[in-house]
Amino acid sequence: MRAIATFASIVLAALAATAAAQPFPAKPITLICPWPPGGTTDTHLRKFAEVAAKYLGQPVLVENKPGGGGMVGPAQMARLARPDGYTVSQLPITAFRLPHQRAVDWDALNDFTYIIGITGYTFGIVVRADSPLKSLRELLDYARANPGQLAYATPGAGTSPHLLMEEVALKAGVKVLQVPYKGFAEGAQALLGGHVMALSDSTGWGRFVDAGQMRLLVTFGEKRTKWNAPTARELGYDIVSYSPYGIVGPKGMAPQVVRTLHDAFKKTLDDPEHMKTLAQLDQVYWYRSSADYARWAAETLAAERATIERVGLLGKGN
Repeated sequence: MRAIATFASIVLAALAATAAAQPFPAKPITLICPWPPGGTTDTHLRKFAEVAAKYLGQPVLVENKPGGGGMVGPAQMARLARPDGYTVSQLPITAFRLPHQRAVDWDALNDFTYIIGITGYTFGIVVRADSPLKSLRELLDYARANPGQLAYATPGAGTSPHLLMEEVALKAGVKVLQVPYKGFAEGAQALLGGHVMALSDSTGWGRFVDAGQMRLLVTFGEKRTKWNAPTARELGYDIVSYSPYGIVGPKGMAPQVVRTLHDAFKKTLDDPEHMKTLAQLDQVYWYRSSADYARWAAETLAAERATIERVGLLGKGN
């Protein structure tokens, strides 16, 4: 019996050593999309995952875990996933805002391993194509005449589309009513169904604008997009936002695993097929190395407090 036990322990040790010696990655990688299917981020990450598989030599599987302004998925990963590189997540800018608004059960800087910064959004405000509101000025005039009655959809409280609309309203001196949804698809359905008068979101609305179902009133970039709507700056509102995002893993990942993922994701970012998707979504190229992304995160966590305070959403105790 003692000989059998000794043999079993030797076999187990050998198996463990073999597993440890396997090059990373040795199996499929899960990429969490913390937004529902059908939206801008989901569209982007599915193409990113498809291209990344070519450079990693393993499938990259996108798993949608929406909710909490894009933080349910990353927070769950930080809490439950092993730091072995096989589960990673998109991290939205909400990670650096929610801690200033309310108590959260994750730490934006210490609970994640920052792997790579990749892109940012184009944001805009749309109405239904048959809406009588044909410009941002008309939308704000309506809000001024009907305080608190202009209901608009967002992909969640604390997200950039929410804060952008609130900042415009603040600068215009009007009151609007946010209706938060889990993501673009739900908000678009609410707008097309007549449940809200406007939608503030990223370029998931592009195909609806192209199809003549929605009218784009304004975008928030440095310059006009391919849809040629005026920018907020052109209309007298000094607001520019594209809310960069990247890919993170749980804390405690091995440096060599981070390096492998970073290098493969950098090749993915620069791949012509991926660049074509960025162009289709009108998203910016925003590469940051692992170290630069972590530095940016620390700076942004501090800076976003001012944004939250400016629009009157700072939580008690902050």
